[in-house]
Formats: sequence, structure tokens, C-alpha cells
Amino acid sequence: MSDTPYEEREFVSVEGNPFGLVYKGAITENVDGAVNIHAIKYPYRDFYAVANVYTPAGYDPAGSYPAVVVAHPNGGMKDQVAGNYAQKLAENGYIALAFDAAYQGESGGEPRCLDRPANRVEDIHRACDIIMQYPGVDRNRVAALGICGGGGYTFKAAQTDKRFKAVATLSLFNSGEVRREGFRGSQVDSIQDRLAAACRARQDAAEGQAPALTPNMCETATPEQADAMPYDLYREGYYYYGRDAAKAGSTFSYTVSSLMELAAWDARQGAELINVPLLMMMGSHADTGYMTIDCYEAAVNAPVREIFEIPGATHIQTYWKPEYVKQATDKLVEFFGNNL
Repeated sequence: MSDTPYEEREFVSVEGNPFGLVYKGAITENVDGAVNIHAIKYPYRDFYAVANVYTPAGYDPAGSYPAVVVAHPNGGMKDQVAGNYAQKLAENGYIALAFDAAYQGESGGEPRCLDRPANRVEDIHRACDIIMQYPGVDRNRVAALGICGGGGYTFKAAQTDKRFKAVATLSLFNSGEVRREGFRGSQVDSIQDRLAAACRARQDAAEGQAPALTPNMCETATPEQADAMPYDLYREGYYYYGRDAAKAGSTFSYTVSSLMELAAWDARQGAELINVPLLMMMGSHADTGYMTIDCYEAAVNAPVREIFEIPGATHIQTYWKPEYVKQATDKLVEFFGNNL
């Protein structure tokens, strides 16, 4: 494995976009003087992590730019909503790094679909290691943006990673709370049985069986079943991940044994350690909004603390709907501009 902090890698060819990007308005070619995308890989444990770095128009490696690490949703990839916001930030003068979580997407790591919170938090710390070394980055102006599950993990990473001078979340999802209690508390009574199943799955894997995975909703549900789901998050997520922004490597599945760590984890624990400006954005119609509010209320030591509601938006709509993405982007640019 190379000792260099990051290496350029070949772009993955995906139908419709030579860079593998699946969001609307994505870069289709690098043009001199415009926002460009640089695919990199960097050492992470005994494998490589993979990321895209977006640089602003007229980027000069000898210059000095603010930078943002962007963490994707659970089951997502850098080529979807994380890339969308990374590109928008680059259009506003930031160097932005969007990465694939370890054990997921194009990043390495076995077993695949491992979803341990400690790994997802370490992903963000490691991405910060790398962006701090990227040519042109001002180390005193590095921020973090986390989306959905990446928002919960970013909220946790920011508690101890003081390299981030400002932190923002969009449509935060507290993975530990939801895996433990179910969405909106719908599975509280079944946690002991589900933990027993997670332990059996771990033991089976230890004895040589293939790791058991949770069902992938986009593969197991029909559109009719998706339409009947009671929560916007899952109903709209089915179409976003299964059709509109579908990408090989993006999946709702995770190893059943991951619940052993997820059930004992909570993004809110340690929130009082956040001592930098904090922006938490959510759609006013998002059924996940309670998680943003809970984390916001716990971050009592953030010197600047703001909730920004996007009127009319659901959770998934903040990923892609142009008018909602613009509102979120404008707020991010204002917030980072004032606090970096």
C-alpha cells in the first residue's frame, strides 16, 4: 500500500455520467477554469477509501481555500446527495471532499455492508486527515457537513475532532436511536429479540458462514408496497435509492450483527462537547425532524447554534429537489462564510 496520503484514481464509468455521478446537474467533464472533480483514494486501515474532491472554478493549488468534508447518508454513496452538495459548495468557492464510507460503496473493507458507528465516525476523522493535506486547503477553515445518517455521525465526530471549525447537518438521522427503538419508537418492544438475532449472526460468521444481511427495501418491496409505507422517509427513499439516484454499491442492507454496536450508540451522547458553530437543517415536513431537534437541544455549548427549516420539504426532498437544495446551499454558504 502506498505511503502517499491520497492518489488520483481512474474514474468509474457509469451510464449517463463518465464520473459515476447520479445527481442532476452533475459535472460531466473537467473544464479548465470551471469546478472540477478529482477522484482520489487513500490508505484506511489495511485497504483504501475512495473519495471525490471538488475544487472551485479557477482553483490554484498554491492558493488558500476553505474546505468541507461531506458525509453521505446510510446506504448512500459519494455520487448521490453527498456529491450534489459537494459540487454546490465548490461552486461557491470551497474545496469539498465526498467519500464512500469504509466497507461500503467503492471503498474497501470486509465484510461488505458493515455498519458499525465507530467506523462511520472514523471515516469522517480520516477524511479530515486527507482534506487537511490537500493542496490549497486552509487548515484553519475546515468544516464538516453530514447528511441523514452521515449527519448523525458528523454530529458525533465533531464532539472530539477540533479540526472542524464549523459543523452542519442536513436531515440528520440518529442511526443508533432508530436501530435500537425503531423509527419514531415503532420497535421498542422487539430490541431484545433483535439483539439475540444479531448475536447469532455474529457467531455464525465467526464459524465461517457468510455474514447475514438485513433486507434491502429497494429489492424486496414493490412500488405498491412502497407507496403504502407510513413514513415519507422510507416511501420516498425507495424511489430515490431504487430508481432516481440508483447506483451499484448503494444499498439499504447492513450486516445483522452490526446491531450489537448500533443499539448501544447514540449521536446525542457527548453533544455538550461541541464547541464550534453548529447549523442543523431539516425540511419542515420531514418525519425525521425530531432527531435534529433532539441533537440541537443537547448541543448546549455550541457558541452559535441554529436550526434552519426548509419550508415544505420532506427528508428525501432535501437531497434532490432544486428549490430545496438551493435554500440549503445558500444557508450553508452564509453559515460557513460567517463562521470559518
